[in-house]
Amino acid sequence: MTAKRKNSNSNEINNTSTIEAPPANTMPTTATNATTTMTTATNSATAARMNSGTIAANNGPSTPAAAAPRREPHISTSSNGDDETDVIGDLVGHFGKWQCLMTMLLSLFQVPNTFHISSPVYQAISKNFWCRRPTHLQDLPVDVWRNISDSQDNCFQANIDWSQLPNDSVQLQPALQQLIRQQQQSYVNLPHEPSAVSAFQHYVLSPLAVVQNESRIACTAWEYDDNDNLGNTWTSQWDLVCDKEYFKNVAEMFFLLGVATGGILSGYLSDKFGRKKMLFISAVLQTIFGLALYFPKSLEMFLLLRALLGLVSVSVTYAGLILAIEYVDGKWRTIAGMYNLFPLPISYMLIAGIAYLTQDYQRLQLCIGIPGIFLCFLWFVVPESPRWLLVKGRIAEVKDIIQRAAKFNGRQLPTDFEAMLNPPPQEDSSQDCISLFKSGYLRCVTICFLCIWFTMNLVYYGLILNMSSFGGNVYLNSALAGLVEIPAIAIAMYIITKVGKKWLFCATFICTSIACCCAAITEGNDDQLWLKITFLMIGKFTISAGNTIMPVYTAELYPTAIRNVGVGACNVAAGAALILTPYLSLLNKIEIHFMMTLLTAFAFFGGFVVLFLPETIAAQTKSEPREEKC
Repeated sequence: MTAKRKNSNSNEINNTSTIEAPPANTMPTTATNATTTMTTATNSATAARMNSGTIAANNGPSTPAAAAPRREPHISTSSNGDDETDVIGDLVGHFGKWQCLMTMLLSLFQVPNTFHISSPVYQAISKNFWCRRPTHLQDLPVDVWRNISDSQDNCFQANIDWSQLPNDSVQLQPALQQLIRQQQQSYVNLPHEPSAVSAFQHYVLSPLAVVQNESRIACTAWEYDDNDNLGNTWTSQWDLVCDKEYFKNVAEMFFLLGVATGGILSGYLSDKFGRKKMLFISAVLQTIFGLALYFPKSLEMFLLLRALLGLVSVSVTYAGLILAIEYVDGKWRTIAGMYNLFPLPISYMLIAGIAYLTQDYQRLQLCIGIPGIFLCFLWFVVPESPRWLLVKGRIAEVKDIIQRAAKFNGRQLPTDFEAMLNPPPQEDSSQDCISLFKSGYLRCVTICFLCIWFTMNLVYYGLILNMSSFGGNVYLNSALAGLVEIPAIAIAMYIITKVGKKWLFCATFICTSIACCCAAITEGNDDQLWLKITFLMIGKFTISAGNTIMPVYTAELYPTAIRNVGVGACNVAAGAALILTPYLSLLNKIEIHFMMTLLTAFAFFGGFVVLFLPETIAAQTKSEPREEKC
């Protein structure tokens, strides 16, 4: 135990390497309050290890030759062979069938979370619109209406009393349409003389000359294209166009503000009331608010429900991830944390298909809210965290869970195992953000990771949440973006267990920067849309791999005592980036290449900052002091 404590600052991939670092793409602000929540679990795993010495006598020696055939393998880190397991892991197995099943079940809670955070891609998508035509001009072609009403910008129109338009002018529409078709079918260049449309304008508007003036007035109502395969969206439901277009971004920002607030509260509540109770209370509320969003007729009520949905969604993400990680110990905590990533790309593909089939924001909201009902029934399957229960001194419940888990894993418990389940002593873990800047090493790591987490989330969610602004079929693009993330996560998970993370992490940023740069070059060329989408998918692949590496890399480089504080500070930067991402698409209204150029610059900046970080601990030797690595 003494030797392990002496090496705790030089070998940081241990029992908390993933607990305090929820994967960034499962809701970046999830771990903002992880600084307090996971300290008790860390204490439990560390202190319980002191009691595990007697386990070897009951389960066989720890040497490979004497290991029982059904005993789980003892995992070691690559740096010094240490593996911080605890008494619970030694009793039930470090990662057996029971832990695998629980991890898979808990990862399902990420599905509705992913649905809700990515739904604005389809629900808030912009539609083709124009100023509403008077009732007696409903049959007038839209292009003609825009011309005669001087409303090409679709926000203002000529100040004309359309009720005075004579009926006989409306009867000329068939003749007008015939003239337009003749012009379109003509193979000769027409001279620059008044066309059929302008002639019709003159005929129609001349009786109104007395009421017409040179001023234009704002449109008060709009019509929307019903044949765009987008259906009813936030835009068409509440007329979020022209001077109210920004409300679409406000609705998403309300959700993200709820996420930030929930990140502050969820850690404290999860510590106080338990991971399971917090998970399922949040899941029930998430289901209620998600289904309630089907009904609002007012934008104000809709915004309020979006904020409440974000508030509880982050708690579902947080509690579910922590619960999954606390079922295992040692190296398997990193693996269990990463397993929670796999439902994300699948969820991106699912919601793209659901949105295409429904093509209505209300029906889509109903479809993504229903799965939460079934997840709530997992209350009867998923147990409370045994390590949290041990910290709270609830030994009888810990005993029951251990017996069921050991039986499921096919392990035989020693007769006196209950005597080994002693609540660990509580350690002083009062650290604040000032501790992140107390040494040169910590200052370097903290500043670098603040920049990296901001950049990663800005680029990753900048690509996901603005998929509708890239052109092409939004449903196909979103499905492809989810598809490419599956191999990205799998490859990253494999590689980071074999080699150091620094250069691989840097490469993901640089490759993303190159892909975004190529996409920016092709921006605006409709005949090269396929090439642009290809570059975007390459960028999504590489940034997804980097997003898998980032939380584990962060946890490795922070000392155990301040790891919670460090990761919590990083998630503040991630939350700030996430709030900005809905507004990135507005940059293209300034200049068409602006958004992709900005993502290119930030991705390159992120790769550059990684160069200032030390290599991962597994790649360092024991003789290399950490203070000299940054």
